[in-house]
Amino acid sequence: MPNADDIRWFKQNFQSKIEPALAGTPFDVDMIAALACQETGEVWPILRKKGLPLDRVLALCVGDTIDFRPPNKGRQAFPRNKDALVAEPNGGAMFEIARKALEDMAVFIPSYQVAAGNPSKFCHGFGMFQRDIQFFKDDPDYFLQRRYETFDNTLAHCLAELKRGLRKLHLEDRTRLTDMEFCAVAIAYNTGRFNPDKGLKQGFQDESGKFYGECIFDFVQLSRSVGGAPAAPLAPGRYAVVARGGLKLRGGPGTNFNAARTLAAGTELNVVETANLDPAWAHVDLEGDGMLDGFVFASFLAPAGGAASHEHAPEPN
Repeated sequence: MPNADDIRWFKQNFQSKIEPALAGTPFDVDMIAALACQETGEVWPILRKKGLPLDRVLALCVGDTIDFRPPNKGRQAFPRNKDALVAEPNGGAMFEIARKALEDMAVFIPSYQVAAGNPSKFCHGFGMFQRDIQFFKDDPDYFLQRRYETFDNTLAHCLAELKRGLRKLHLEDRTRLTDMEFCAVAIAYNTGRFNPDKGLKQGFQDESGKFYGECIFDFVQLSRSVGGAPAAPLAPGRYAVVARGGLKLRGGPGTNFNAARTLAAGTELNVVETANLDPAWAHVDLEGDGMLDGFVFASFLAPAGGAASHEHAPEPN
């Protein structure tokens, strides 16, 4: 389940791409972040902590391996299973891509490893916003050329579907949406329709019993509590800890990693690089010997010899 730290990473990496794409629409960055959390939130929050480059994280944002299960359960849209996909022109090539995508992603995501163990299973959703393979018939090159692996492409298709949802709900002339209105559009994005009588209890229902609409609403509220992209990452160099209560040295770029120790205010260290997964975190060398000791939250560092200490602006949750 994505948390505030994950959404902060999402905004740091993609907000600059999202904002221009939203011009002329009633959507905002928090709404797009909520969709990313709901569509592939079981994947990218794990991948971002694995030390993978950003383009690889995006390439592995695939999912949905549910096939049709007779008499009338499971997947209803094309392709219901491997045979239905392979029967289409270029379907064999598409199956190989979809199968390899599953195998590669499952290396990092334990919840998909059982599906990956079945040689007939393959991914049906592609890209951070999960464009469904049912569109392979209409737009085969998008899948065969793996265009879903780039953020700009997957965002473009996300926005196209959201605009279709606006039209279905007769909201296409709106310049702003309430969060509840956006959730209605998101439900249409997920199911193709929205029933006002059911409110948020529509769309895919997860194992906890929550519906897609309810989850989207929660993610929008969470995203609104998380600040946008920060200032530019720290340049390598000599810095000092300016957190009055000390700064935790962690084993990775996030509060989900254990703290090895707390560095006292005034401690000097070398910033070697900012984390390629989350530029809010700095990879540091404490001894000046070229060996890496861990990660610290960069907001609590200032150039050595310079700044006063800070009491506020805590680590992200």
